[in-house]
Amino acid sequence: MVARWQPSVVDHQQPGGWVVAHCKQHFLADGNGVLFPREWLKKQELPVVAEHGIGHFDGDAVYLLELAEPFEMASCSWQSLRQFMLQGDADTFKLLSYATQVGTWAAQHRFCGSCAGAMQHIAGERAMHCPRCALHHYPRLSPSMIVLVTRGDEVLLARSPRFVAGVYSTLAGFVEAGESVEACVAREVREEVGVEVKNLQYLGSQGWPFPHSLMLGFHAEYAGGEIVMQADEIEDAQWFSVHRLPPLPASRSIARYLIDVYVAQRLGMPEPVLPS
Repeated sequence: MVARWQPSVVDHQQPGGWVVAHCKQHFLADGNGVLFPREWLKKQELPVVAEHGIGHFDGDAVYLLELAEPFEMASCSWQSLRQFMLQGDADTFKLLSYATQVGTWAAQHRFCGSCAGAMQHIAGERAMHCPRCALHHYPRLSPSMIVLVTRGDEVLLARSPRFVAGVYSTLAGFVEAGESVEACVAREVREEVGVEVKNLQYLGSQGWPFPHSLMLGFHAEYAGGEIVMQADEIEDAQWFSVHRLPPLPASRSIARYLIDVYVAQRLGMPEPVLPS
């Protein structure tokens, strides 16, 4: 089956197609969704920062308008990317996930970080070029680890103050310069909850557009130590039985996948598939 959404570099000099309007992880939407006739929307008075061709949806070209600020339009509203993750269909979320990462990159790389010259989009490539000092910028990816720590029939889950009320999740953190992902797993677990881990197993990865993470998912076994929560980062952390779990992250997240895989293994159930 051919995927409905296929990302690619599309020439934004070409007319026609559909367009999504993005600003700070929110998208303009009406009763028909987030795709608007491109030529019609561009005739509106919009605070456009950049325009990029981002791919094809059901065979039609799709473009992105990155805006400096939201604007009011009759019969339209602004919806967050998280709303689409929780409530929208998978193909639309994939489109918007890609669009928000390209849009964030475009908004943050209008000027060269080396000489402050105005950047130019390179035709046919997802890259920005500085004509003054020849520096190139590509969309940013921030590698992060995410890990489920287990102890027999128990899983170690924690809450950040930023989480939805009541929800517990796996531990996660950004990879530092010069650090392996495996070293990052051990360090972050130690820093956030004070325990040691062993027998790391890589399970898969997921692009996480909040705003530009690449989550590398692991399972790790408990090796020792008592839970000591990191101040200002961890609100609560506990061992939970696989038979009595708290409210968990969204089903499309790699955090939920790591939990569901282990629960399925312990209970002898079919293992889930990582959302693409």
